[in-house]
Amino acid sequence: MSSDTWPPQLKEWVAKCLGQMTDANRAEAQAELRQVIADAFTAKSLWTTDWAGVQLQSLIPKPIPTVNSLKRKTADPPTTNKKAKKASAQKNTTASSWDLGDQAALNRRAERFQREHEIERQKSLRSQQQPQQQGAALKANPQGAHLFNRIWRADSPSTHGPNLDDPEADPNVPNWDRHTIVGTNQELFKDYLRLTSEPKPEMIRPYPVLQRTLAELKQRWRARCSYEWICNQFKSLRQDLTVQRIKNEFTVQVYEIHARMALESEDMVEYNQCQSALKNLYELGIPGKVEEFTAYRILMLLHGRNKSELNLYVGQLTPRQKAADAVQHALRVQRALSMGNYRAMFELYLNAPNMGAYIMDHFIDRERAKALMIMSKAYRTLSLQFITDELAFESLTSALEFLSSHGVSNFTNPNSPDNEKTLDCKAAFPVLSQAFEEKYRRVQIKGAV
Repeated sequence: MSSDTWPPQLKEWVAKCLGQMTDANRAEAQAELRQVIADAFTAKSLWTTDWAGVQLQSLIPKPIPTVNSLKRKTADPPTTNKKAKKASAQKNTTASSWDLGDQAALNRRAERFQREHEIERQKSLRSQQQPQQQGAALKANPQGAHLFNRIWRADSPSTHGPNLDDPEADPNVPNWDRHTIVGTNQELFKDYLRLTSEPKPEMIRPYPVLQRTLAELKQRWRARCSYEWICNQFKSLRQDLTVQRIKNEFTVQVYEIHARMALESEDMVEYNQCQSALKNLYELGIPGKVEEFTAYRILMLLHGRNKSELNLYVGQLTPRQKAADAVQHALRVQRALSMGNYRAMFELYLNAPNMGAYIMDHFIDRERAKALMIMSKAYRTLSLQFITDELAFESLTSALEFLSSHGVSNFTNPNSPDNEKTLDCKAAFPVLSQAFEEKYRRVQIKGAV
């Protein structure tokens, strides 16, 4: 969780607390501040807590010891003037009552916060099945660590005064601040390495270099460069964008291009990662090929047979998205599958726009097996040529390979040429049914998020 997503009231409260800290109470107050925010994060009450009424115990003014007061009163010389004595008594009474009232108000506020915070925490503990595991996960979560780091940064010496060496704000970075990394590496190509420590600017390429890198990678891809190398370079490019918090149309373009390359190379792990990132970027209002990737997402949900999420997602589509050709095609595929209209579904497969056919490739064999089971119940025999045409196979050979991979070899004339072979539907149906149960009952999507 980044501090950019904190509620404004929490940010103001943190700034107020940091301003009240002194050298004497700084360590204790920082520890209490981190604990309060961590507890609120665990209890999911960051947005519901009245932060203006929260008081850190370590920042409450300490009461004046009574012993010192008595010593000070004893040391004061006696006053002989009655008027001066009376004025002094009124002054001491007013000051002491104000101090006690102020202290009592602070104590009551602190106690009220503690009670409310304890109630919130108990509610959260009762609603969670494994609170201890979730608390451990918070401490181990890099996002939680980032939350604590932001608190330390906010109180670091560099934030209390101007820094003349700060780089200029980058318009490509939402909510830019002085902690945003700006790369200095000038190399066009750099292997992807998983970060195990704080990124260093000399290892990160700045925005202009990344633009040149993308242009070169597109040329290499058109020249039939190895996908393994291209994928490695794209992951490195995406990493440099992420650590510099660059989110603009160029970022969307990078993820869209990598997603298409991954589809073409049947790399569903990288495709799903790109699709997930694109969903977040589109929600920020950054323009891109929204309709194209909306259609891909619908087809992926059809692949996973996730009906509840699919219905929810389709119900949230805008009129503009529904009017796009790619989205209309995906919705027609959904309708054909729900109605069992396999003939329409295979026609849509042959005429899929953009790269939709690459996604349909991942569930087309499942639908072919299902359609062939329906056909086997309706016919006694089926010619191999008819099966090839109806199920949208590229050739008779590919149809034979499909039947063989499903254990179907029940031909009435097995020794005849391929264009004359006829399938015995009655004998093939139980074999096909068993293969369907083994292959397609459970859907496994690599890289699904």
